This record gives sequence, C-alpha cells and structure tokens, in this order.
Amino acid sequence: MVDGSVKKHLPLVDTPVRAGFPSPADDYLETKLDLTDHLVKHPSATYYIKAQGDSMINYGIYSGDLLVVDRSLMPQIEDIVVAAVDGELTCKCLGLINGQHHLLSGNEFYPPISLAGKEVHIWGVVIHTIHSLRKRGNT
Repeated sequence: MVDGSVKKHLPLVDTPVRAGFPSPADDYLETKLDLTDHLVKHPSATYYIKAQGDSMINYGIYSGDLLVVDRSLMPQIEDIVVAAVDGELTCKCLGLINGQHHLLSGNEFYPPISLAGKEVHIWGVVIHTIHSLRKRGNT
C-alpha cells in the first residue's frame, strides 16, 4: 500500500513541453508537486508492483515497469488488472470472448487465459505505469 503520509515534492515546470525549440522564457520552475497526488486517488487501497516479461507490450507495459494498482476500483472489461489465477500472479487485460471472461495479453505470442473453472482473485486495476526511457543499467 502507498503511505500517503510520506510526501516527496519535486519541481513542476508549469509550461507544457514541446518537441520543438524550447522558449528561453520558460526556464523557471513554477511550483512543486508530489507525484503521489497525481497518480494515487485511494492511498489506502493502492500499491506498486513491478512488471516482468513482454506479454503486455502492446498496452505500453514493459518488463521492469512500475505499475500503480488500485484495489478499490471495480474491474471492468478492458481494464488492465493484476490477478492471481490458480495461484499465479499475472498482469493482463480483462476481456470477453464469446461471452466468457478471459485475461488478454498485449502480445500475440501469448494466448488468452480463460477464467472458466479457475480460481481467480483480482488484486486490483492498473491505473498507471511508470517506465524509464533510459536503457536499464544506466543511472
């Protein structure tokens, strides 16, 4: 769970970033923010978990990404969820195939997981993913 009592305020540039030439007038920091305030709506029901593997790459989730998961949200079709299926933890998209609930991968090399006849516990809905744009190992 996320401890809402610990705040880490980081600088926020109060100007949108453009992919072109930056304006020299925008060289100032306007305010500070705590990312938790923007990423976590229900601190007592939210936790972080690291993604592993390549089964969700088409959803923008890569191995090593930090997932922000909210347990207070009711999972809906097309939500990305963290679930325990027969004791195995996985991150997949909740979907329907022929009216049956399945967990769908974001990679065509991984087949859908039918939930029929399986012990399934949804651990929460993934609300954000955080990944580094630098290559792993470079700090």
